[in-house]
Amino acid sequence: MKFSAPWCYQNKLFKYAAALLTLSSLSFAAIAAPLDKSKIQFIGPLAEDMQLKPFQTPHGSAIINNLLPQLQADTDSFSVFGKKQNWQPFNKINALTLGGLQALKFNIETTRFTQGTLTLKGIEQGQLFINGELQTGDKNSYKLALNNSTHTVLIVAQQVTNWHDVTLDFAPKSEVDKITLSTSHIKRLSAKQMFDAPTISQLSLAPNAKQYVTTTRTYSDKTQNQANTVTVLKDSDNQTLYRFEAGQPSNIIWSPDNQYLVYLLNGELKQLNRKNFSIKTLANDLEGANGFTFYNDTSLLFSWSKSPESTNSLTKHYKGLQDRWSYARSISQIYMLDTKSGLTKALSQGPLSYSLEDSNSNRGKVLMSRPVMAMQASTHPETELVELDLKSNKLSSLGKFKTFNLAKYANKDVYVVAGPDFKNGAGRALPKAMLANNYDGQLYLLTESGKNVKALSKQFDPAIGQLHVLENGDALIKVTEQDTQPLYLFDLSKQRFKKLNTGLDIVEQFSYSHDRNTEILLSGTNALAPQQLKRLNVSKNKTDLIWDSKPSSYANTRLPTLEEFNFKNKHGVEITGRVYIPSNLDKTKKHPALVYYYGGTSPVTRGFTGRYPFNLWAENGYVVYVVQPTGATGFGQKFSAQHVNAWGDYTADDIIEGTQAFLKKYNYVDSEKVGNLGASYGGFMTMLLATKTDIFSASIAHAGISNITSYWGEGWWGYLYSGEASKNSFPWNNPELYSQHSPVFHADKVTTPMLLLHGDSDTNVPVGESLTMYTALKLLNKDVELIEYKGADHQIFARDKRFDWWNTMLAYFDKKLKNEPQWWDSMYKND
Repeated sequence: MKFSAPWCYQNKLFKYAAALLTLSSLSFAAIAAPLDKSKIQFIGPLAEDMQLKPFQTPHGSAIINNLLPQLQADTDSFSVFGKKQNWQPFNKINALTLGGLQALKFNIETTRFTQGTLTLKGIEQGQLFINGELQTGDKNSYKLALNNSTHTVLIVAQQVTNWHDVTLDFAPKSEVDKITLSTSHIKRLSAKQMFDAPTISQLSLAPNAKQYVTTTRTYSDKTQNQANTVTVLKDSDNQTLYRFEAGQPSNIIWSPDNQYLVYLLNGELKQLNRKNFSIKTLANDLEGANGFTFYNDTSLLFSWSKSPESTNSLTKHYKGLQDRWSYARSISQIYMLDTKSGLTKALSQGPLSYSLEDSNSNRGKVLMSRPVMAMQASTHPETELVELDLKSNKLSSLGKFKTFNLAKYANKDVYVVAGPDFKNGAGRALPKAMLANNYDGQLYLLTESGKNVKALSKQFDPAIGQLHVLENGDALIKVTEQDTQPLYLFDLSKQRFKKLNTGLDIVEQFSYSHDRNTEILLSGTNALAPQQLKRLNVSKNKTDLIWDSKPSSYANTRLPTLEEFNFKNKHGVEITGRVYIPSNLDKTKKHPALVYYYGGTSPVTRGFTGRYPFNLWAENGYVVYVVQPTGATGFGQKFSAQHVNAWGDYTADDIIEGTQAFLKKYNYVDSEKVGNLGASYGGFMTMLLATKTDIFSASIAHAGISNITSYWGEGWWGYLYSGEASKNSFPWNNPELYSQHSPVFHADKVTTPMLLLHGDSDTNVPVGESLTMYTALKLLNKDVELIEYKGADHQIFARDKRFDWWNTMLAYFDKKLKNEPQWWDSMYKND
């Protein structure tokens, strides 16, 4: 092929310019620049009469570590040995030497993953901390790798010959590595805040509402994966009466007569006297015991399980489908314990496990459930609800049900929470030909010893979850209502639901009093507000705030804004969603976005934090769209029923249509830089979407399903979940559903770069699901990455793994959507 002279000339110029550019890039030299002293805060001298500096003692590290919280606090001053010390600009310091200790503090703002070297000159003895972590360096030079965030830098100086000679220099690793110094108290939201901040992990309100117990959990760099927990007993004025110092109690319950608090601690059942705080041990050797509850003032009911002795057998002969579960051969029975004598008696027996549902001491009855048979080979195992008369020891059956969640006494009748198909479809509110989604919990009332049933929630769209019954027979219920989880009161006499005004999007835990004027102690969050603890008066439907984690853990923290974004799909059904918009976003420019979904049987709720931190993603520069596609509970039975036998049919369309509508409205989002991600069924959706559309520029699937057949057969609960998701459909009678809806069967259609994440110990969705998709995409020369988390199950819980997991996802999207591969390369390039 011949080129004309002008093109050859232009081509030579182009090559010459490219060569110069390459040479310029290769020859970039990191030039150290001194940091602006006016943007650095100084404090000192601290304890100027100090005879020995910490480094001159055998306890130097402990001394500095104990001072750190005060130095890191967002305060302008603090007191040391009675002398007030003020933070002031470093450039105002005019001193050669100072006694005691001194400290420098400033914030580094980054807008991308940034690397470089920080050098401290003139400080002979000192320590450098970044975000509270001690840094190690070589001759006062420290290599930094900072993600996109606000980073607090603290330098504790112990020995300085001349403060005039003290300088701080930063040498970037490359020309893209830039930092900005700030002394502002306002910071961006961080991963550590979201994981480490205090949360209420356990709460319990006394029957008379005069006292309550809370357990607060925090994490820190010092304890790493080990939680710090503090349990306290407080009065109605929120004053601490007792603090559990020797250990952390669990299974906290109150005696009906309000005299005692009973709890488990280190395998012992303890009883705390609420008046004089004396402690009595009620029982020992309670391994496998759980679910303690008072039957009356002096008797407790509980479940006690026994596991078979472990063997060193080379083989395992499976006894049934459930035998894949590690706990399948453990048998649980119901027991009663007398708190006066310590004597325990069994209330149930046999080869089947029993679960305690409820009790009624006035009638001498105990309500229990049990499987109809062990190791049932059914996608809908039967549960039998039975009632034990304690006087006659007679056991009566109230019925056998293929859909059942829980049961509670309502005076002489029984509340049941179960799916729409309970008792031959008593709760169905669907067209006759439509299959119900039995994950959509409904409320029923069983009367006449189980002979009759009344459906109570047919016209109530929220899905019923937890249920507790008040003295008058009314029920407190926690529901899933679209993307919220509020509390409702069901009035039994009026047969109606009343929403309680908690002021929270997500009620996480609640406990209630047993007096006539019912009060509720509850904790929860809002989409943009971290956890709060509240007390709610049911009759007034009014709450009082007891504790709020925001002032202590999120003060002066920038958070995104939230907008509701709903659209009507092609079937005319409203699909709800929400959009997290980064703070201080310049809407005159284009920005990358992330689309998140689940797509399974439940919506993505509005919790402030969790495994998928939308607020954190937004503060890393992504506009985040959370969409609630067809099939989720909480929107009514017809909406949830469309999940059955669909495996992404409606869901994929909703996500694609929703993303298109989102891009049309939010014109400051770059349509060429949109990522998508989901987990479990959402991971399946990510893989499936990649075979259906190229609207996304990068995709992440965590613990996703690539082959419905293998998930159905290998996942511990695969065949049970498929009992609803693939109702009445099996590989032999509906092979098209199992194959044509499986992403791996369409792997050749994938054009979107994809990251697969999976725990190698996942029992719910085995890691083979990601391995299968990875194999297919690799053989097809597709852009795919696979990261396995060692020892992790279906979810990533441990603090160190959680931070790595969050970083991995953001680093991947930074690489693909921001053209910033440095973070990803720093994590995985040298593997």
